[in-house]
Amino acid sequence: MADLETIQQTLGYEFRNVNLLQLAITHPSASGNQSKPSDDNQRMEFLGDAILQAVISEALYRLHPDKDEGHLTKARAGLVNGTSLAAKAAALGLEQHLVLGHGQRTEFERGKESALEDALEALVAALYLDGGLDAANDFVNRIFADELANPDSIYVIENPKGELQERLQGGTGVSPTYELLSSSGPAHAREFEVAVLQAGNELGRGTGGSKKEAESQAASAALAKLRCQ
Repeated sequence: MADLETIQQTLGYEFRNVNLLQLAITHPSASGNQSKPSDDNQRMEFLGDAILQAVISEALYRLHPDKDEGHLTKARAGLVNGTSLAAKAAALGLEQHLVLGHGQRTEFERGKESALEDALEALVAALYLDGGLDAANDFVNRIFADELANPDSIYVIENPKGELQERLQGGTGVSPTYELLSSSGPAHAREFEVAVLQAGNELGRGTGGSKKEAESQAASAALAKLRCQ
């Protein structure tokens, strides 16, 4: 069972309905094959993604009246990508509190970045549902305070697939390949998950509304890991 009290202390927020917090940290593997959509954090991730985009957009618009639309768009993209969100989730210690299915730790490790990204977005939704927009807004602005204050410091990759291709070919001569892991949702709102591999070894995962977007996110995740090596 997750230590909900510790999470709330980390967040600096006390939930009126702790069931929302519990749901936000419940990985899909914990709910089983016969689960209802409301049994894990995926619906909350959907809501939290939209709230996060709106809060980040408003903060950048408000804090930087001198920046044009293109600059603000790039800054937002650098903040709300999977790698950035997973890093924030890790810094909050969410990994140790995620509720996983029995024996699912190995599978979780393979898709850890995506799971942490989902958990952070679900957490934003939980704050919104429990305390309204002010609670979500306060949390997002706090954890992204440094980046929002200085958007020029945000590392934005213009062409992540091209940069990854160049880096891998220059190092080992082996080009990356992309594998579609899953696709879900209705035809008008599909979500794709893609892994990028080199010689069979997974380097990163990404999600998006198209395979192209998911591949780009996967390449960005791989580049972030390579920069840390």
